[in-house]
Amino acid sequence: MSEYRTEKITNHIKELAATFIEREAGPTSLITVTRVLLSPDNKRAKIMISVLPREKENAAFGFIRRNLGDLRKHVKKWLKINPIPFLEVQIDEGEKNRQRIDELLIQG
Repeated sequence: MSEYRTEKITNHIKELAATFIEREAGPTSLITVTRVLLSPDNKRAKIMISVLPREKENAAFGFIRRNLGDLRKHVKKWLKINPIPFLEVQIDEGEKNRQRIDELLIQG
């Protein structure tokens, strides 16, 4: 599959996941889809998220994991490819590290 098509699918999944989470999640935390990692065969998509405040991270992660089936239905409705990738969710540790570096630079 072309690199362009893979990037297009990845961006579309990211947008669809962000829209779904924004609509379904409660107002107690801010959940951001930072990126989507698509497997080389396009059969798996790992949705990377960051959560603010950090104390709500486990609750937000659990919410998304419980709703992956509905998220997949949402993606299937709008993403016209076959087969739809199997979706996973993971906390974006790279983004957490970047935020921590920013905090340290501001303090220093």
